[in-house]
Amino acid sequence: MKRAADIETIGRVRGWLDKTRRVVVLTGAGISTDSGIPDFRGPRGVWTMNPEAEKLATIQNYLADPEIRKASWLGRLSHGAWNARPNAGHRALVELERRGKLYALVTQNVDELHQMAGNSQELVVEVHGTLRKFMCWECGRRGPMEEALERVRAGDPDPRCEHCGGILKSDTISFGQALVPEVIARALRVAAEAELLLAVGTSLQVYPVAAALPAARAAGAKIVIVNAEPTPYDEIADAVLSSPISEVLPKICGAD
Repeated sequence: MKRAADIETIGRVRGWLDKTRRVVVLTGAGISTDSGIPDFRGPRGVWTMNPEAEKLATIQNYLADPEIRKASWLGRLSHGAWNARPNAGHRALVELERRGKLYALVTQNVDELHQMAGNSQELVVEVHGTLRKFMCWECGRRGPMEEALERVRAGDPDPRCEHCGGILKSDTISFGQALVPEVIARALRVAAEAELLLAVGTSLQVYPVAAALPAARAAGAKIVIVNAEPTPYDEIADAVLSSPISEVLPKICGAD
């Protein structure tokens, strides 16, 4: 019955998208699971399976404890993002852009799979940064993550900034680290300008990004949620789909 209900809903959502010129998409970790990158809060998520991993991801612990930094660098070496490739869900959003309907793509992901799939960099709003660059906590210098990983492979377990000697980390937002105000402001602004907001693969539990949904609703936009698990905003959505993202997005975006 659930799959039959989803088929009917897919048809309605595709009809809305066909008539809409300003679609804002909000993506979370769920869109990348079919690319081999586990999510965080799902039944088999990184933090569900290992609650300690969430605690270790705080900026205070990272800056204070060299052992945590060493473990983090080893984790970066083996991160699934390096071998991951965009899946059908990512490619469906490229089709949405090709059709001239994608107004902005706000992502909580740090894997850059949207850009690898072909979405334009200027349309992607990375609210949590990117794993594919490093940054220096002291001087703010940034560079390709591969440069830092090469130093780890060469035997430096906790590489420091070559310019100022500061602590290096991935150019992502850790727990306890301030979000970039301009990036968040842009994410909420485009949500309020949307005709339809499509939330994909996100638990909608992380703020202030989750506030994009009520912002879009208050401005009169339709709300569509595609996620395997229920979210706090299902009740205000015009449509909720729980079928696999890689199956649903191509159908509603016109990429099938």
